[in-house]
Amino acid sequence: MSKTTFLYAFLGGALIGATAAVLFAPQKGSDLRRKIKETLQKKGILCSESEIDALVAQLTADIDD
Repeated sequence: MSKTTFLYAFLGGALIGATAAVLFAPQKGSDLRRKIKETLQKKGILCSESEIDALVAQLTADIDD
């Protein structure tokens, strides 16, 4: 394996690892609800705070099952 190939493999692995860490890191509930609301708004779906809370509760219950 050449040094260039090794460097690209290392940088690619580091990038994938950093991305996974950001995606799977625990977040505060308020931050998670805000991100969900922003994502839905970007998709053109308008939701109230109570609807977001209900969605998070439902998703949490589905994960716990």
